[in-house]
Amino acid sequence: MNFEPHSLLQPAPHTNLATPITVAYGDGIGPEIMVATLRILTAAGARIAPEQIDIGEKIYLAGNSAGIEDSAWESLRRTKVFLKAPITTPSGGGYKSLNVTVRKTLGLYANVRPCVSYAPFVQTLHPKMDLVIVRENEEDLYAGIEHRQTDEVFQCLKLITRPGCEKIVRYAFEYAKNNGRKKVTCMIKDNIMKMTDGLFTSVFEEIGAQYPDIQRDRFIIDIGAAKLATRPEMFDVIVTPNLYGDILSDIAAEMTGSVGLAGSANIGEHVAMFEAIHGSAPDIAGKDLANPSGLLLGAVMMLVHIGQHDVAAKIHNAWLATLEAGIQTADVLHSKDGRAVGTAAFADEVISRLGQTPKQFKPVTYAESKPAQPVAAAAPLYTRAAPMKKALVGVDIFLHARPLSPEYLAQLLHSPTQQQSAVKLQMITNRGVKVWPHGFAETFCTDHWRCRFVATHSEGTISQHDIVALLAALTEAGLDVIKTENLCTFDGQRGFALGQGQ
Repeated sequence: MNFEPHSLLQPAPHTNLATPITVAYGDGIGPEIMVATLRILTAAGARIAPEQIDIGEKIYLAGNSAGIEDSAWESLRRTKVFLKAPITTPSGGGYKSLNVTVRKTLGLYANVRPCVSYAPFVQTLHPKMDLVIVRENEEDLYAGIEHRQTDEVFQCLKLITRPGCEKIVRYAFEYAKNNGRKKVTCMIKDNIMKMTDGLFTSVFEEIGAQYPDIQRDRFIIDIGAAKLATRPEMFDVIVTPNLYGDILSDIAAEMTGSVGLAGSANIGEHVAMFEAIHGSAPDIAGKDLANPSGLLLGAVMMLVHIGQHDVAAKIHNAWLATLEAGIQTADVLHSKDGRAVGTAAFADEVISRLGQTPKQFKPVTYAESKPAQPVAAAAPLYTRAAPMKKALVGVDIFLHARPLSPEYLAQLLHSPTQQQSAVKLQMITNRGVKVWPHGFAETFCTDHWRCRFVATHSEGTISQHDIVALLAALTEAGLDVIKTENLCTFDGQRGFALGQGQ
């Protein structure tokens, strides 16, 4: 099919009623579903003044490894509202995910993904499913800080911050309060990652206690995901760190009948982005097969965000009425009584029902809705903790050495350590498991060793000069140091994890 995206992007006259938005057509099926979505918005009377930017594959392949140019950033920072179709990140070449880049650069800390079943018109095993996943969007493993450290070992840093936890947890409870939701569930893995996920849990409990009218509970992510897959009616709002939320929200969206039906909002203090959660599906691009529903429902969330509740409700109700009429794209058509249509025809069907309300689904109203927006100043997103008393009590030094006996490695470390009276070797671990002293021969070891040095005297401290001297002695002994991590206490509390088996 041929597309003329600019024909749909002639800016509306700038009146007090027209909200500037930035629009990106994306890659693959992106142009098709954006055309369909903008046609529906225009027909419904959306009061918007669009600006088009080019991002994604074309920009990557032109030599910009970020996939976005300065002029696009200028538009986003000016309009503060972004409607984005899916993009393709080329394989290889060091390209970074543009989705992650936009979210982190613009501070879009909350990813809001409603997951609703539309039975019986969309086939699902969970006809009563109606939940919202609030995913942290800026940190966790999505910091993208990775290194190859040895021949055998690669590293990805998981960064969890107190302000990041406070922002997303506060947002989840405010969202529940403002949208008539009764419960917020935290999903984490704090039985294993006791410090990072443990921080998320403790913040969840602290902030949750400030919302006594909203129930709260928590699940370890594995059993929580299992419960979600079999009993989604248990959940109302789920709040999670970044990686878990990414996985859960795709699973939950597919459980409703199709990931192609789900839209999402990415909310920050200054800017908001709205999109479908699915990818660019290049295999069906240009074939008039793509389902525009995910992007359309993302656009409905955008309209609520900018205060156009009337238009949002008109479009959403027309879309529901279209489903009730048995008109669907091929990806979700399962009923013999239904009729499959293409992308453009589906948009036509929604447009023809503007002003109608569904008969079996409950009609949507946004008149009283408080949209997915930053929390009001009366409830600050986060607080800065008072400075803590920090003491340096040791250092973890990571070495690259071919697999060898841990006892032999300890012997190699003996002489350099003896030269430094301030520190002593406390333990050696391999992939987090203690292998010296008193390790087991059955423990599999790679070429990546963590050697923990602590102050010689219990309750003692060391200095940065002690660490530098130790590193110099290890290097002089021919040992390959690849990284260090300082061991500190904060107000007397240990700020580092013990080794497994320690």
